[in-house]
Amino acid sequence: MALADGVFAIALTLLVLDFDVPRGLGSDQYDDALRELLPNLGAYALSVVVLGAFWREHRRIFGFVRQIDGQVITLSVVGLSIAALVPFPTKLLSEYGREPESVAVYAAAVAALGTAHLAVLLVLLRRPWLRGETEPPGGFRLYAIDLAVTVVVFALSIPLALAVGAAAMWLWLAMAPVKMAIGRRADRAR
Repeated sequence: MALADGVFAIALTLLVLDFDVPRGLGSDQYDDALRELLPNLGAYALSVVVLGAFWREHRRIFGFVRQIDGQVITLSVVGLSIAALVPFPTKLLSEYGREPESVAVYAAAVAALGTAHLAVLLVLLRRPWLRGETEPPGGFRLYAIDLAVTVVVFALSIPLALAVGAAAMWLWLAMAPVKMAIGRRADRAR
């Protein structure tokens, strides 16, 4: 857990390293430099939400773990390596957000991170001896469906981005009502 906390903290920190306003600018140049930072701020905000959600999910998943095996460790390290990579596609999105490839690369990174989390959860589902006594509200299957929604939406947005461009990012918003419905169902199962 400490390794995961550190990786997510460093990835979040790396997101801000590209923010820069040169010294010695006049008033008009200063205003322009601030406006040029807006795409960086948008990509930063998106990635803070994404990384924060995956950090929370990582901690939540490992809250159900009683013991780990080599496969759980391997999948967790793969997921952490992808989380550490997220600042790069974030930079692509902030600097080249209108390019379809930037949107596709970002979506691929998020889908891969979600796949790694889902894989750990599926290992726990198939190997009950690795789990503790507690279960997620609604059970492991509903929790896996919730994670799978993220993977599917971001994976579908990859070819969509390459076909229609940055507008594919609107598909990411489609997750919100689906995830809310899954959350309500899990709450009813409590």
